[in-house]
Amino acid sequence: MGVKVSDTFNSQAHTNFLNSVVTVTGGTGSFGNTMVRHLLNSGVKEIRVFSRDENKQDNLRNLIKDLRVKFFIGDTRDLVSVENVIKGSDFVFHAAALKQVPSCEFFPMEAAATNVLGSDNVISASFKFEIKSLVCLSTDKAVYPINAMGITKALMEKVAQSYARNNPNSTTRISVTRYGNVMMSRGSVIPMFVDQIMNGEKITVTDEKMTRFMMSLSDSVDLVAHAFTNANSGDLFVMKAPGCTVEILVQALGEIFKKKVEIRKIGIRHGEKMSETLLSSEERSRANETEKYYRSPIDSRNLDYQIYFEKGQEIITPPEPYTSSNTNQLDLEGAVNLISNLPEFITYKNKINS
Repeated sequence: MGVKVSDTFNSQAHTNFLNSVVTVTGGTGSFGNTMVRHLLNSGVKEIRVFSRDENKQDNLRNLIKDLRVKFFIGDTRDLVSVENVIKGSDFVFHAAALKQVPSCEFFPMEAAATNVLGSDNVISASFKFEIKSLVCLSTDKAVYPINAMGITKALMEKVAQSYARNNPNSTTRISVTRYGNVMMSRGSVIPMFVDQIMNGEKITVTDEKMTRFMMSLSDSVDLVAHAFTNANSGDLFVMKAPGCTVEILVQALGEIFKKKVEIRKIGIRHGEKMSETLLSSEERSRANETEKYYRSPIDSRNLDYQIYFEKGQEIITPPEPYTSSNTNQLDLEGAVNLISNLPEFITYKNKINS
């Protein structure tokens, strides 16, 4: 395949994945597709791709052509199909979800069925069959949620953490990762902006001052591999990433394609925020920080709240939330360098120019 293996997989996860069986729910999505490619280079015995879209499965099968990859049709909402794929697995990466903010706003119970109840099926099956490590993928929108997608993903996180809290002696480790919009993933704004630029159209943005984290698909895989390798059960992981305004992003794309760009502001859509938040103030106050990551453990208090009637915790002024507006900000040159060196962007650009 010639797929570049991330540094995280090389140094930390390779030994653990050797001769293992790995299940990836939502395995035909942008993350799942990238994760499968990385896993193929890590010595796995078998990769189980679990999703409900047979067309995407067929496309991935024909693209990869590796007999170690097995395709399972099913839905996380159906516990039987979930147990069938998870039974016999060593590790599970749970990426299946409804992720489109507008559609979840109109159909919130569908979001709840997949993101909450479906996730509970995946988690319960993982504990039932004593999976060694389960990593659940979440989103910035779960922090201070204002839309149905964020609310259901926040509740998914709570479900995951409740299993860790209620099963302290389990051999199954469960962790959660959060990231914002991923560059060049399905639904990313970059291809849309590029199409408008190449067609000489005005670039439609909701608000040019809006900020977003600039994470790549490879970054998202590294984050999950880091959680897989380093988690205590119940831990939440966030990767530090640079941010930039939508205005800088558009200007960078114009610079890359050597086109003059003009922005047309259309206003914020359903459930959008001006900035992405990956850690709340409360989570950041108890997080351990390294050069590349934040690790926030679960609140370990038990149900005996009687002790807090007599003495509570000391109030400490919490830090700021970790957001795309207070992380390291890219200038125009930095954004150009970052985007133009993305493998997925290089491939996309070559297709346009061919």
